[in-house]
Amino acid sequence: MKKVRLVSLLALAAASVAGLAACNGNAKMKVGLICLHPADSSTYDKNFVEAFKESAKKLGFNPIIRENVPEGPECREVAENLADTGCKIVFADSFGHEDYMIEAAKKHPNVQFCHATGTKAAAEKLANYHNAFASIYEGRYLAGVVAGMKLQAMKAADASVASKIGYVAAHPYAEVMSGYTSFYLGVKSIVEDVTMDVKYTDSWYDETAEKTAAKALIAGGAVLISQHADSYGAPTACEEAKVPNVTYNGSTASVAPETFMVSSRINWSPFYEFVVNAVKEAESPEKANIPANWCGGFREGSVELSELGKNVAPGTAEKVAEVKAKLENGSLKVFDTSKFTVKGEAPSEANMAPSKQWTFDYPDGTEFVKDGYYHESEYRSAPSFDVLIDGINDLGSVNPKE
Repeated sequence: MKKVRLVSLLALAAASVAGLAACNGNAKMKVGLICLHPADSSTYDKNFVEAFKESAKKLGFNPIIRENVPEGPECREVAENLADTGCKIVFADSFGHEDYMIEAAKKHPNVQFCHATGTKAAAEKLANYHNAFASIYEGRYLAGVVAGMKLQAMKAADASVASKIGYVAAHPYAEVMSGYTSFYLGVKSIVEDVTMDVKYTDSWYDETAEKTAAKALIAGGAVLISQHADSYGAPTACEEAKVPNVTYNGSTASVAPETFMVSSRINWSPFYEFVVNAVKEAESPEKANIPANWCGGFREGSVELSELGKNVAPGTAEKVAEVKAKLENGSLKVFDTSKFTVKGEAPSEANMAPSKQWTFDYPDGTEFVKDGYYHESEYRSAPSFDVLIDGINDLGSVNPKE
């Protein structure tokens, strides 16, 4: 009799512990992440995966990661499989995943689907589909300040150094153009007469094309290179040529120890944790209070700079701290329209209105240029800036189509 009583008490205690675990953090909740590339081959996907694992450890959810998922019907299949196997939330990390995530969301209304870099959540009006981004243009600008300090020091040491930099870009999308423009404006805030050549690879990840583009930009006179592309191609080319470089999504000091200067990145942990906590606190996943568009910045911990490389100019750390403080308190606007021109004219709604490709569902009359600056990511989370400003030269694709 005593033995039976002891077993019953142990069972009751175990059930109580399990109940507490379920209440305190949803320890068993499954959360999925869909990535375009393998994390070990892409700085972009690695950034998502590392933040996902950190958030899982912090909040106690079960992270299920699917890598190398194309921007096609395969994404829908993977998303639905994650939902069918018990995931209460499914995240995806690439622009081209969006339509397939929306299809999966419509079939699984009791699962939350969250897509990074997308543009369609507001128009779709689904309670379980959401877009997210960060004000990474502020991080890009700050990385440009680091590059500007280096360029200024190079010119001071050698008067023959040109005020010319280069940029390896994936696609002519607003996300990419907003990023390289903000980087350029950061450099320009230090070196007023700088110009920047841009070459596209027409791919988010193509190590050969990215390396070829970087080499072409260097051959064309660029003395410093940055990028919005996902491989180590450009940093490797810079290391071989001993050209300073600025990267994206994480430090590349391991492959470019002599030339790496800094990287800006989106820290996705604040978004992951916001969504997981919203689902945890809701009566059921479909009732979670998650906005259609979510955008974090420096204050939320969503935008970060890496450590500075060993070849940055003296005084860089102090300058970064000064500029970051102004970005955080709003006294400095990245797209301050007094700081650049468009085809020789002052920026205005007439010459700065973004393409409908990125703003197709915005109300008529939406003003992007007002109060002295372009209002990037203030109406939706995804970037909309896609105007070529003076001083930036679009050199087209590194592999032009026939």
